[in-house]
Amino acid sequence: MKILFKKNIILGITGGVAAYKTIEIIKKLKEEGASVRVILTKSANLFVTKCTLRVVSGLPILENFVKGNSISHIKLANWADLVILAPATANIIAKLSCGIADDLLTLVCLATLSKIIIVPSMNRNMYVSKSVQYNIKRLERFGMKIFYPEIGRQACGCFGIGRMMNTQKIVNLVIKYFHKKNNYKNLNFMITAGPTREMIDPVRFISNFSSGKMGFFLAEAASCISKNVILISGPVNLPTPKRVKRINVISALEMQKEVMKRIDRQNIFIGCAAVSDYRIQKFSKEKIKKNSNKIKINFIKNPDIIKSIGHLKKNRPYVVGFAAETCNIEKNAIKKIKEKKLDLICANNVTNFSKNFSCNKNALSLIWKNKKKNFPYQKKSVLAKKLIKEIIKNYEKKNRNSNS
Repeated sequence: MKILFKKNIILGITGGVAAYKTIEIIKKLKEEGASVRVILTKSANLFVTKCTLRVVSGLPILENFVKGNSISHIKLANWADLVILAPATANIIAKLSCGIADDLLTLVCLATLSKIIIVPSMNRNMYVSKSVQYNIKRLERFGMKIFYPEIGRQACGCFGIGRMMNTQKIVNLVIKYFHKKNNYKNLNFMITAGPTREMIDPVRFISNFSSGKMGFFLAEAASCISKNVILISGPVNLPTPKRVKRINVISALEMQKEVMKRIDRQNIFIGCAAVSDYRIQKFSKEKIKKNSNKIKINFIKNPDIIKSIGHLKKNRPYVVGFAAETCNIEKNAIKKIKEKKLDLICANNVTNFSKNFSCNKNALSLIWKNKKKNFPYQKKSVLAKKLIKEIIKNYEKKNRNSNS
């Protein structure tokens, strides 16, 4: 079976001279089994006709306005397995970089959870300009894939970089993307998130400041490439990401039970939850009364969930831990890697808890073996995508080494 069989691809054509080449792209994608819907911008009409595109694609061509609103940008965004912008002009690149959504194509790009591929095409001087290069790098940081232009003779008569990538090469890279995605589709991810609560009496508990946001963003990022994502969450008020199986727990013991019940079927385990280190030794079934100025509560140690997974002898997944530290960040993280037998650890400074736990941004230092990689302070949603990408890369490398 062809890799692109039953894959839904949106091809966004913008107003560049290279627009005529998209006819060949559509034909080649369809030959590989894909269903292609074309969105034509207003300026693209000047370079390629709707009639030709409709004949080649076999489907109605979509523009800024759809009669009767029968096909909304949300429906299109959900339909697409992949969005390709070819040719991508400096104008469309700038609009996406700024989050502008003033036509059907940009609305779809903002609404889709699927990968967006940008295929730039423009005059050499425009392409190397600081603003275009800044916007391209920004789109990469947003998680979009850039199919970089080639060097050659341009329609304006200039010679240099800016020619749209060869159409066969574009199709080959699309096939390669789906081939890798199909390999990841059956990966089993388990992610823990949020705090745990340890009950003192029926109305009181101890917990921590974890919001669960990082774990939920990781589950969302993992669900974009895998159909098997389990999210085991402590008590947080966050919506469940699409395509993710969520299991709610309260205490550390409950989280341990749910994790260990399923851990032998996982490929990758990410322990992002802030699990309470201690629990109350003796839970009071009745509310403790305020009878004295002091109260003594005895605590006992909770099981170390991630350590028990790291030390598994059989069916051990690739194990990723988190280290929230207030001092000696790297030193403490390296110590945890060794003690808990982790494959990778994500360390962050939580001295300013309001900046790390409750907001939508974070910074991380990834440490594994003798390597280190820093992710600067940025949106957790973007950080999660980068982290999942890095985890999969290291997971694959470890598997290759173990099989060689």
